[in-house]
Amino acid sequence: MSPRVTVIDYGIGNIHSVLKALRHQGAEVTLATAPDAIAGADRLVLPGVGAFGDGMRALTARAQLDAIREYVLLSRPLLGICLGMQLLLAESEEFGHHRGLGLIEGSVRAIENRPTVKVPQIGWNRIVPPPGGSWDGTLLEPLPSGTMMYFVHSFTAAPTHETDRLADADYGGQRISAAVQRGNVIGCQFHPEKSGSAGLRVIDRFLTI
Repeated sequence: MSPRVTVIDYGIGNIHSVLKALRHQGAEVTLATAPDAIAGADRLVLPGVGAFGDGMRALTARAQLDAIREYVLLSRPLLGICLGMQLLLAESEEFGHHRGLGLIEGSVRAIENRPTVKVPQIGWNRIVPPPGGSWDGTLLEPLPSGTMMYFVHSFTAAPTHETDRLADADYGGQRISAAVQRGNVIGCQFHPEKSGSAGLRVIDRFLTI
């Protein structure tokens, strides 16, 4: 039987590439807007691009917030991608102060403009485990440290607890949260669906959790 994945549709960003990558790796994919379809999923993906506040308003307008939180309580895997990862955190400073889903403690902050880098970060960057961390038994287990992944973002997650950091990237001397995890809640700032064979290995791993 093909692994079943539910992708949340809340009207933010083009999710075609996420759907295509999941189906390419053999998943049976459902696109969900109704809260019941979200809460009853086997595996859940929260994609998205754009501004944090817009994302939270869209989830609220579709009555999806409580459904996502109910789903997480069932200990089933949730994967947030790009904006979807940022929405997992408690708050964001993007264009004002906004409350997030609060599934991972911490905030979303702007990447600093520096002479050596351009904001947003657009392109490939290496991901590594955080100091003292390991990818054993995690979504990133199939990857060697230093794997290149594709990023498009102007803000970065800053988890309160180091143990919630799964992967880091360096961008002009700034520490970027490339991936986060708390229990069954996982987030990737990079786009696995746009990261070639390495990204597909991440998706494969998600489908076996």
